[in-house]
Amino acid sequence: MRSSLGFGVTVLLSLSLAASAAAHGLPADVVIGPDVAALEALEGAAGPSGADEWFMAQRLGPRQTGDLVALSGRARAQAERIGGAATFAALPAWQSMGPTNLGGRVTDLVVDPSVANTVYAATASGGVWKSTDSGSTFNYAWDAAITQAIGAIAITSAGVLYAGTGEANPGGGSASFPGTGVYRSTDRGVTWQSVGLTGTNRIGRIVIDPTNENRILVAATGNLYVPGGDRGLYRTTDGGANWTRVLAGANSTTGASDVALDPADPNRIYVTMWDHQRMPGSRRYGGVGSGLFRSTDGGASFTRLAGTLPASGTNVGRMGVAVAKSDTNRVYAIAANATGNFLGFWTSTNRGDTWTQITNTSALNSSQSTFGWWFSRIFVDPVAPQHIFVPGVPMLESSNAGGSWTSNSSSFHVDQHAVAFDPRVANRVFFGNDGGIYRSTANGSLSGSWTKTTRLGNMQFYTVAVSQQDVSRISGGLQDNGSVRSWSAWGSYYGGDGLQNLIDPTNHQKVYACSQNGSCGRSTNGGNSMSGFGSTTSDRRAWLTPVVFDPSNPAIMYYGGNRLNRSTNSAQSWTAISGDLSRGSSGSTSYNTISTIAVAKTSAATIYVGTDDGRIWVTRNTGSTWTEIGTSLPQRWVTRLTVDPTDANLVYATFSGYTTGDSAAHVYRTTNGGTSWQQISGNLPNAPVNDLVLDPQNRNALYVGTDVGVFTSIDAGATWSAAGTGLPVVSVMDLATAVSGGRTLITAGTYGLGVYRLDVGAPAL
Repeated sequence: MRSSLGFGVTVLLSLSLAASAAAHGLPADVVIGPDVAALEALEGAAGPSGADEWFMAQRLGPRQTGDLVALSGRARAQAERIGGAATFAALPAWQSMGPTNLGGRVTDLVVDPSVANTVYAATASGGVWKSTDSGSTFNYAWDAAITQAIGAIAITSAGVLYAGTGEANPGGGSASFPGTGVYRSTDRGVTWQSVGLTGTNRIGRIVIDPTNENRILVAATGNLYVPGGDRGLYRTTDGGANWTRVLAGANSTTGASDVALDPADPNRIYVTMWDHQRMPGSRRYGGVGSGLFRSTDGGASFTRLAGTLPASGTNVGRMGVAVAKSDTNRVYAIAANATGNFLGFWTSTNRGDTWTQITNTSALNSSQSTFGWWFSRIFVDPVAPQHIFVPGVPMLESSNAGGSWTSNSSSFHVDQHAVAFDPRVANRVFFGNDGGIYRSTANGSLSGSWTKTTRLGNMQFYTVAVSQQDVSRISGGLQDNGSVRSWSAWGSYYGGDGLQNLIDPTNHQKVYACSQNGSCGRSTNGGNSMSGFGSTTSDRRAWLTPVVFDPSNPAIMYYGGNRLNRSTNSAQSWTAISGDLSRGSSGSTSYNTISTIAVAKTSAATIYVGTDDGRIWVTRNTGSTWTEIGTSLPQRWVTRLTVDPTDANLVYATFSGYTTGDSAAHVYRTTNGGTSWQQISGNLPNAPVNDLVLDPQNRNALYVGTDVGVFTSIDAGATWSAAGTGLPVVSVMDLATAVSGGRTLITAGTYGLGVYRLDVGAPAL
């Protein structure tokens, strides 16, 4: 989300761009890229922003009315079918390269009540993590073969875990992913089994009845993009063998976002319902279905609570609810309005019969910023009913039931999501936010000291770069955490959301990093100090603005806005060498831009450019003239152009988006500089392809990074197999190659589990 480091990210899809295609004179079943006018029509108000747009626009498919769960699920099934194909089946396993000392977005936390010092963390796109040392370090404790998006986690007194997949936080500047239901672990995270609710898409909260731990309540928020489906409050009385929806929404876009149980009377249930929907050009994060409901008969019936609470209306957004464990008469509620601004905070001292609205709300108001739907949670101290925490951009604390508030300083990362109290150790409290996990031994006091976990590897990378002199030197761009470098303990060396990163192949002290929309810096001392790029000429610059080296001379660089810029002095100054290579402005400053650049190693004057609106160009005279060469290709977002290092006319093009049917059409090849193209997607999963690289020691070996893993081909794309083993099912956003000791290394930047590396080995003799 928007924070002190920039925007934070939510991915998904549905809906059609047929109208946009028609507007460009194309058939209605051809997508020409993002419908930018729609995407940005409401930016800054009710519309999407930042990385949310960037992720979503790429993945919108032709006449696509499905959702990411169905589409990515199909792609995962296809990936499983080709996994272990004979060609490269003997490759070694992928190895995690970190970083583990930073920490990304944590959506929920629980402390094991029966095993000392054991904590579990649910993460946005990196699965479940487990600590056995009081939160000092965490290790991966999830199934690598299933969805990595976790929205909620709960634990029984005996240590049985329940995880709800799919993040209920819908994003606005940050990408969140859907899930495939509820999973259970009876061995404290070693193995997981599906226990149903596979169609719920996103889960906001799981609550276990302390008097009957087979009775579990699940707040299913539902599909963010497509109305209908499984959403509402669900209950099981047999540990997940069977589920019953006990509260449905008022309409097809209303699901349950939070639930609380009265521990003294488990038949008393409080649940918040949330009416919302994400669309290509806007978001409606409120509606008549939103509100707070209560049951006093175990879920047989529910009543909407009223009084000073929000009445049904189009301006009621996401709400949160909590019950004080040590005084169950006391209940708290918070609400955002439909646009994400703070709407109100209430407390009840008679189990929700009547409510008092808190008037001292200036701190609350500012803490929720303009995206209260990113938070909407309340946590109550289990032994002090008036001691509460309310997540926001900062964390807020009150010791008098909201009469006054304390906000945290800059001692920990912004954008708070989770609080967990250790039931075995008094005053030990854990916080989870967009920057990882923090521990307090002073009962969570925001004026006290906090210790950050030193190992949590759920980082979301956009790009990755590797030194050609020392392959241990890796840099990359991170969501929420800037650009980082391995040779300085993965510390941030350039702020904002980290995006394009480069390391000079001839001198790894020369590094480059960009934040959102093409704000870039350069360094000649490994990132110890940075200077801004010289001025570039472009009307528009993408969220991830591409910057590349000339492979024959890294002092020559190219920067792509909607015009291509060239530098001959390592980014100190730039000259535009093209006009507008996109389809023209749609009113956005972030779209209709260059999305990929490739320079021929054997002909430095030959440069290929692809755009986010489906155009591919070539110049053979360093920009004096340009020829469009991609008119016969899919008019979708071009994610990567890669030129064979020995042949300037042999080029590969990759595309994003999910296509209709099972046949993928994401990778193409030309042997004549773009005069004609051949589709070489072969048996690849029908999923967005984010990158394509060639083995630097065997140019016939291709590797693609996709939303469902990394795949390789050695027969020009006729057949593809999984590249290596052991890579979790996570989006691979970027690939980098290097050679060390005669062995080819493939390094992958993943969106949720950090950096992985595969040792391909030496080429066959």
